[in-house]
Amino acid sequence: MPDPRPRGVLITRPESGANETAARVAALGFVPILAPVLGIAALPARLPAPDRLQAVLVTSGNALPALGPAFHGAALLAVGDATAARARAAGFADVASAGRNAEALEALVRERCRPGDGALLLPTARGEGLALARSLREAGFAVVRRTVYAAVPQNTLPAAAEEALSRGAVAAALFFSPATARVFTKLLLAALPAGCLNTVDALALSPAVAAPLAPLPWRRLRVADRPSQDALLTLLADPME
Repeated sequence: MPDPRPRGVLITRPESGANETAARVAALGFVPILAPVLGIAALPARLPAPDRLQAVLVTSGNALPALGPAFHGAALLAVGDATAARARAAGFADVASAGRNAEALEALVRERCRPGDGALLLPTARGEGLALARSLREAGFAVVRRTVYAAVPQNTLPAAAEEALSRGAVAAALFFSPATARVFTKLLLAALPAGCLNTVDALALSPAVAAPLAPLPWRRLRVADRPSQDALLTLLADPME
C-alpha cells in the first residue's frame, strides 16, 4: 500500500555531496533517501606547481580531493556556492563563487584574472570542462585542464530508491546534473514500471537537467529558477499543492 503522506526524497547525486544535501532535506522535515546513480572515481593526473598559477577553477566539488594542501594558498574560483563552501572546508582560504554555472564562472574569471598573470588550472571530470577551457583560451588565458576524476554510471537502480518507489514512499527526487538524470532514467525503466513516478515530483537544477527526465510520467517536473542547491531546495519546501 502506498504511504498516505510520502515524505521520502531521493537524492541522486554522488555520495561526495549527497550527505550535505541529505542534512538539508532532513531539516525541511523530509526523509532523505541516498540513491546515487553515479560513482566518482579519482584519476591520476600531473598538476602544475601551485606557484605557476594565478587561480584554480573548480566546476564541481568532486575535483577538490585532487588538490592537496600545496594548492590551498591559491585563489580558487568556484562555479557555485556549494562548491565554494566545500573548498573552504577543505582548507582553501581565498575562495570566490560565481554563484550559478560555467558561464558565470567564465565571467568571474574575466573579472578577476588577466591573461598575462599566470596559468589557470581547471581540474575536471573526464570529458567535461572543454568548452570553458576553449573559451578562456580564445580570450588569451593559459588554461591547464586536467582530468582528475570520472563519473561512473551504476549498473542498477540503488536498492533504497527501488524499495521506496515500490511502496509509494517518495514525494520528490532531486537531480543536479544531466548525466545523473540520464542514468536515473535508464535504471528506473529497467527496474520498475514507470507508473511508480505518478505521485513523485522531479526537481531539476536547470532546464538541461530536466530534459532527460521529461519522458517519464512524473506528477510534476519542476526546474529551479537558478542553478543552485538553495533554489532547488526552495522547490522542495514549496510544494505548490
